[in-house]
This record gives sequence, C-alpha cells and structure tokens, in this order.
Amino acid sequence: MRNIVNKRLERILRRPDYLRAARTKNNAVTPGLILQSAPLGVNATGLGPRIGYTVSKKVGNAVARNRARRRLKSIASDVFEAESKEPLDFVLIGRVNTLKRSYDDLLDDLRFALKQIRSRQSVDKLRKKNE
Repeated sequence: MRNIVNKRLERILRRPDYLRAARTKNNAVTPGLILQSAPLGVNATGLGPRIGYTVSKKVGNAVARNRARRRLKSIASDVFEAESKEPLDFVLIGRVNTLKRSYDDLLDDLRFALKQIRSRQSVDKLRKKNE
C-alpha cells in the first residue's frame, strides 16, 4: 500500500553520476526493475541516498516511459524513505515489466534488490578487511 511521505529524495541529475553507478557493476536485476548503486558522488549535498531514474525506449513510447518512471519514483519514495539511509547513489532502471507488474510486486522487487546490494557490500567490506 502507498505511504504518503512529505520529504523528497535527493536526485541524481548529472550524467557522470549515472555512468559511475553503471561502472561499479554493483547491480541487482529483478523482473520489474534493475537497481545499480555506487558510493556518493562528489556533487552530493546530503548524507542520505540519492536516486536516479532511467527508462529506455525498449519499454515503449514516451507515454509508457513516463508512466514507468512515475511508478519507479513512487516505489522509491516508499522504500527508500522507510528502509534506506545508506550514503549511496542508486539508479533505478525501468524494464518492460515495470508497467505490467502490480505495485506491490514492484515494492517487493525493490526491497529484494536492496537486500542483494547490501549483502554484496558487506561481503566486499569483509574482503577488504581480511586483505
């Protein structure tokens, strides 16, 4: 169910930040979306997460892409406000199924993707600590 949240999430606006998230290869793929993450960029002003959204032409025409982007923004506001305070840049990539899946399924997809990214980060921290 949708929670109404007053606070706006900080957004990623610059192309280099999107490219940095893609280069880190720290991503999680679900049926409804792809989530990429990277450490906060130089342009970040806050301490919490920054979110970027992208939907390619594979998803459909402009109306379909905008609808998919709005759905991603909606689930991101619900999930990130409640569950994520990590200082990371996140990029949500819409897929064809973003439009077909129910809102609750998309919420579950994003929560699952966040768990995957968190577990990979903890494994990476342990590796660096043991080296």
